[in-house]
Amino acid sequence: MKTIEIPHAGITAPALVLGLMRITEKSDDEVRELVRTARENGIDFHDHADVYGPEMHACERRFAEAMRLTPSERAELTIQTKAGIVKDGPYFDFSYEHLVESVNGSLEALGTDYIDILLLHRPDALVEPEEVARAFDELHAAGKVRHFGVSNHTPGQIELLKTVLTRPLVANQLQLSIPHAALVTQGLAANMAGLDQSISRDVGLLDYCRLHGITVQAWSPAQSGFFTGPFVGDRDNFADLNDVLDELAERHGVTPNGIATAWITRHPAQMQVVLGTTTPSRVAEAAAGADIVLSRAEWYQLTRAAGHRVP
Repeated sequence: MKTIEIPHAGITAPALVLGLMRITEKSDDEVRELVRTARENGIDFHDHADVYGPEMHACERRFAEAMRLTPSERAELTIQTKAGIVKDGPYFDFSYEHLVESVNGSLEALGTDYIDILLLHRPDALVEPEEVARAFDELHAAGKVRHFGVSNHTPGQIELLKTVLTRPLVANQLQLSIPHAALVTQGLAANMAGLDQSISRDVGLLDYCRLHGITVQAWSPAQSGFFTGPFVGDRDNFADLNDVLDELAERHGVTPNGIATAWITRHPAQMQVVLGTTTPSRVAEAAAGADIVLSRAEWYQLTRAAGHRVP
């Protein structure tokens, strides 16, 4: 399994992350098989969030109940969780009280003494950076959280936090797939009048993260949009893309899902891919794809086939 270095964290991590947001209805054996398959393919990095599941901390608790990790087994994993979304609204809450309460709830649900990485889960328009800094400092000093990051944050939002944070932000979790790729493809079409792709919606977010040593974690790598369904196999909407996926899959001896993963891991930003699937075979397919190094011609072929303009 391809690995990356997470700057500022001193962590050597796999290029793939196992996302555990849909496991509440899974049996103990099913959860264990999913985690075991991930481990067999070099994936020991697990992504959680307090809001995953039908009630707060449900998926975190289901994971802990199924795995029953010993302290030594826990030490072999990197466990990341997220806080800041209030499901009842829905709305966002980055207050000191909410963040500390959420982390304490996650620690109890996960059955662990510490979280490796805590992410702020989507931006809070009412954020008071001093409250975030206070929460981060207290959680780190208590040994409850080792590293911190954000999710879906813009460069400006990150800079605002950094005015008071004493701990570095090590990751930014962002949606990215071959069809949902404005993060990457906007720069290809810079300064082209009349083209939607040329509009900058994230103010150079990918380049910003690279410049500041913030690891991009790509979520929904198999989705065509914001939870609009997978694009692999969807020939009604992505016929050209699936033709190329099939061609490259045969050439490299992996599945189309593997090639979809390879498109992200080929990027020199050293991104991580967050797998949301609960199907063990798809985890293995993605892991095989992460070890494929697409040529520039192949990478751009996929980009064009997804409908992005390559001038």
